[in-house]
Amino acid sequence: MNENMNSVLVVDDDPQMRAALKEAVDRMGCSAIVAEDPVHALKTLDNNAVSMIVTDMKMPKMDGLSFIKEARKKLGDLPILVITGYATVENAVDVMKEGVCDYLMKPFSFEALTGKIESIMSRKRNKGRDIISSDEKMKNILQLAGNVASSDMTVLILGESGTGKEMLAQYIHTSSRRSKKPLIAVNCAAIPDNLLESELFGFEKGAFTGAAEKKVGKFELAHGGTILLDEIGEMSSILQAKLLRVLQEKEIDRIGGKQPVPVDVRVIATTNRDLQTEITEGRFREDLYFRISVFPIELPPLRERPDDIEVLAEHFADKFALELNKKVHGFRDEAIDLLKSRAWKGNIRELENVVHRAVLISRDESIGVDDFMMDGSNPQNAAGKGSIKDMEMDLIMKTLENTNGNKTKAARLLGVSVRTIRNKLNGYGKNFPVV
Repeated sequence: MNENMNSVLVVDDDPQMRAALKEAVDRMGCSAIVAEDPVHALKTLDNNAVSMIVTDMKMPKMDGLSFIKEARKKLGDLPILVITGYATVENAVDVMKEGVCDYLMKPFSFEALTGKIESIMSRKRNKGRDIISSDEKMKNILQLAGNVASSDMTVLILGESGTGKEMLAQYIHTSSRRSKKPLIAVNCAAIPDNLLESELFGFEKGAFTGAAEKKVGKFELAHGGTILLDEIGEMSSILQAKLLRVLQEKEIDRIGGKQPVPVDVRVIATTNRDLQTEITEGRFREDLYFRISVFPIELPPLRERPDDIEVLAEHFADKFALELNKKVHGFRDEAIDLLKSRAWKGNIRELENVVHRAVLISRDESIGVDDFMMDGSNPQNAAGKGSIKDMEMDLIMKTLENTNGNKTKAARLLGVSVRTIRNKLNGYGKNFPVV
């Protein structure tokens, strides 16, 4: 099992391109793991911890988009760089909505490739290190997190959805002595109960029907590093008992295995549930709760951090202005007032989405109230035109105006295909002079 977190999985069916990519990655000081097709690549991901993927789009057995979706199921937000030819630009646009970091057009130079990889690696290393806040409660929480990071203490992060629990977990990991080892995240809510056990602990070849090869579980992949059990409150009682044993004995049992496998892993768990209520109602084990809540940290919702709304909005505006290549700098006073007046039930994630759309729509150098696409804030909504379809149409039309009618560029900005843009326009009965 490869534990090098500077390792890059290279996926390409062309032997010459695969060899060239491997040489480029190795010359950067990283470790290249190669796969000749997506099926082979997915098997490789089961038994290797990698820091990013570089993949072609047109390959046998499985196309690049399908591969990316399957890789996302296994590894969450692992950075991905797509390589594509001129004939598949539209596909490159399509995969951007799957969270792909960037794409590179063929033919490309060695410098262009290494530049993209270095940029993505840098963003990954820095992710979670700088948590932006002006709120005194949050500053105290970050100080606590920094203090506990130096230990191997199990941490339980509590808070509503969208408050930044995963980012705080990343902050703790990158501030710890384990920072050069893997941080492996497992979304307990997204994986069915019958699959979660094998994802966590792995299985031996022949352990059950369909187990054609040995699979290494997430705990083994995280050996020496940290495992993040996201939304642990969703875990079944049977798995809770098995997890409790892992925490007590510091070893895991692969399904079908003959002997335990020792693991050295620091555990961070998150949940948006009230675990005390879950214990009272018999859905969560009290003994497991005591094991994972050695050091509990509760993140306050955004509505209780009013000082953070403006500073976070400014940060997101700068971020998306750079990504969208737009000259947007800050907000007008009435826009900030509106942001501060909202309850933000979706917390930071909701604020980020609202600002992202505002930067995209804005035609001025600063964001005003008219640029917001949210209930009760857009003048069109007040006029009774606030349906999802109306907002969608308004967003598409404004994006086309901003791109001078360029469908390809508009599709890229919106994260959809050009065909989707055409179909939507036909459905609206719009005859926009697009190119």
